[in-house]
Amino acid sequence: MKKLLVLLVVVLSISMFAQVTIEFWHAMSGWRIELLQNMAKDFMKTHPDIKVNVQYTGSYLDTFNKAIAGIKSGKAPHVVQIYDIGTQAMIDGGVAVPMEDLINDDPSIDKGAFLEQVTNYYTVDGKLYSMPFNSSTAILFYNKTMFKEVGLDPDKPPRTYDELIEYARKLQKKDANGKVTRYGLTWPTHSWFFEQLMAVQNAPLVNNGNGRAGVRPTEAVFNSQAGKNIFNLFKKMTDEGLLINTKREDWNGASQIFLAQKAGMLLYSTSDVKFFNEAAKENGFEVGTAFLPKPDKSVQGGSVIGGGSLWILKGHPDEETKAAWEFVKWMTEPEQQIKWHLETGYFPVRKDAIEKLLFEGFYSEHPNYLTAIMSLLLSKQTVNTNGAVMGVFPKTREIIETEYENVINGRKTVDQALNDAAKIVTLELKRYNRLYK
Repeated sequence: MKKLLVLLVVVLSISMFAQVTIEFWHAMSGWRIELLQNMAKDFMKTHPDIKVNVQYTGSYLDTFNKAIAGIKSGKAPHVVQIYDIGTQAMIDGGVAVPMEDLINDDPSIDKGAFLEQVTNYYTVDGKLYSMPFNSSTAILFYNKTMFKEVGLDPDKPPRTYDELIEYARKLQKKDANGKVTRYGLTWPTHSWFFEQLMAVQNAPLVNNGNGRAGVRPTEAVFNSQAGKNIFNLFKKMTDEGLLINTKREDWNGASQIFLAQKAGMLLYSTSDVKFFNEAAKENGFEVGTAFLPKPDKSVQGGSVIGGGSLWILKGHPDEETKAAWEFVKWMTEPEQQIKWHLETGYFPVRKDAIEKLLFEGFYSEHPNYLTAIMSLLLSKQTVNTNGAVMGVFPKTREIIETEYENVINGRKTVDQALNDAAKIVTLELKRYNRLYK
């Protein structure tokens, strides 16, 4: 009898302390790899019954592709970070547990605690499909020290296209032979900024309410005047030697040009505010941040959410899905969102996290962190600023980037390039829509 009781105690003890293991795949490189590892360790300290295996799986596109491959092979992670433009493809694949369903079944979490400007992006046809996590927007970084050097007010960054050109001309330097040695502006030559600058003008990328009218988009419409404004601006600045274009999607190249003070301004993501604050000091200058410029001050649009969100994938036992949900909830709690914000620049996705930092005086001491949040909070909320929804978004970016290169290399006019890009994307939309109706 005693042996039986001992056996029962042992069995109960094992069952009580048995861990549920979940896999978390992400696309955060550099120092963020260790940061996410440490955050997962903190989670496991307060949730000893859950083990989280954290794995860096490459770029956003790499992670997206690996997740799809994992789903097909039956080796999918429980939680995966998917970039913003993968939203429609994930929904169409039917591979994830909608966050809206999990939130509705869990009284411990309030959807209203999150910024609507963020949840709006990941809400399609009235349902929130993924949990916002590393959210960012595009902003303008600028060298305040260089501004002073050329007689520009360091507290008045450019607000319009005309001002951007004017400032870039003052920042530009040439040697005795007329060769440009310092540019006004640089950027990673990435279509994400085209999308952002379209939203600033409250202009859609595709028809049918930017893909948010309950009907799939069938036509690309970014070859509008808004699109031409952007391409014409960049073409003009390139031709005048005011803008130095990197190779395609070269984030590191653009940041190095700016930090080496070979350009006075930089279009970049808020995800690296901390990095630029520290690196600028190391390189002997003060950095400032500003909203994206617009054609003129009368234009009223806003910022589109960038970055990624957390998806819980189907096909796992209930206890593992519940564990995944606990982890996702924890990652978006105020304390974790504040830590993530301060260590990166990605802004908190919760109102209470922002309120806490605001009342503590953090933003008055670190205004560069506030720029992205204010640009988002001041954004007009429309289907255009909520971001386009389409299943061919990754391909669309490639097409726009290709046509942009055609423009700056003199192979096509702005009108030709944008019209050609729109035609190709429209064909891609038709092909995709035939698969998912």
